[in-house]
Amino acid sequence: MSVFTKVSETELALWLKDYSLGNLVSLQGIASGIENTNYFVTTSNGRFVLTLFEKLTPSELPFYLDLMAHLARHGIPCPSPVADRHDRFLGELNGKPASIVSRLPGKSLTQPTVVNCAAMGGMLAQMHLAGQTFPQRMANLRGSTWRAEAGAQVRPFLGIREAELLDSEIALHQQHTLAALPQGVIHADLFRDNVLFDGPRVGGLIDFYFACTDSLLYDVAITVNDWCVGQDGRQDRDRARALLRAYHNVRPFLEEEAALWPLALRLAALRFWISRLYDLHLPRDGELTHAHDPAQFQRILQRHIESDGDVVWLD
Repeated sequence: MSVFTKVSETELALWLKDYSLGNLVSLQGIASGIENTNYFVTTSNGRFVLTLFEKLTPSELPFYLDLMAHLARHGIPCPSPVADRHDRFLGELNGKPASIVSRLPGKSLTQPTVVNCAAMGGMLAQMHLAGQTFPQRMANLRGSTWRAEAGAQVRPFLGIREAELLDSEIALHQQHTLAALPQGVIHADLFRDNVLFDGPRVGGLIDFYFACTDSLLYDVAITVNDWCVGQDGRQDRDRARALLRAYHNVRPFLEEEAALWPLALRLAALRFWISRLYDLHLPRDGELTHAHDPAQFQRILQRHIESDGDVVWLD
C-alpha cells in the first residue's frame, strides 16, 4: 500500500464523475505496504479506499474484485467494490487500472491477544467456507515457479549460509507440496495490518490482491506465522492454539492437514522471506514506500526447521 502513482485532488474529482459517490472532500496517501498505490478517499457520501494497481493487469483484476463482492454478499467483512455508472468495478486512472472500495471500520493490531487470535481464526475459517462457492479460480502467482525465479534473483545478496538455507527450502517444497489437501480461495496475505478490529470483533479483512486458489492450510500457516510469533521468531503457543482451535470449530481440519502442518508453516515462512528479500534488494521507486525486514521471516523459518515437527496443533 505505497504511493507509486501520484493522484491529485483535481484528477480524482474528475474520475469520480463516473461514480455516484458525491463530491470529493479529502484525499490521503497510504504509506504502508509494497504492492499497489492506495489512498483514503472521503466524499460527501462516505469513506472509501482508492487503489491503483501497479503490477496486476486488467485481465487479472476481475478475479479479486468479484471475490470481494462475493465474500461481502456472504457476510464476510471485506471491502465491497463500488461500480461506476456503467456497472464496472474496474476503471483507469493516470494510466493505471483502478478501483474504489468501501472503507471498513476498525484498526489493525500490533500486539494481538489470545482472544484476538481466536477471533481471527474463526473469521478465517468463515472466509474459507464462503469462498467455496466462488466459481472463479486463480493460480497462486507466488507459487513454486515464482519461488524459484525470485529466489535466484535475491540469492546474490545473501551470505553462504543464507543462500544454502534458501536453496534447500526451495528444493524441499518443490518435492513436497500441499496439493492433496483441501483447496479453495485463500487470502494469502492475512497479516495483522490487513485485519481491522472494531472493538473485540473483526471489523474487516482487507488487501485481497494476493488472493488465489490454493491449500486452505497454507493460508492458516501464513496467518499463524504473523499473528502468533514474536520478534525472535518463536511461536507463542497460547496464541497459536487459540487461533487453530477457533478455526477448527468452524471448519474442522482433516488428519492429512495435521500431518502436513509443519511443512505448511515452513512454506509460508519461505514465501515471505523471499518476497521481503526481493523488496529490500530490488525495490521499485515510490513516493511513500515501506519495505519490511526479511530477517524476521528467516528467523521464523529457522525456528520451524529447528522444531523438527514439534509445533503447536490443537491439543
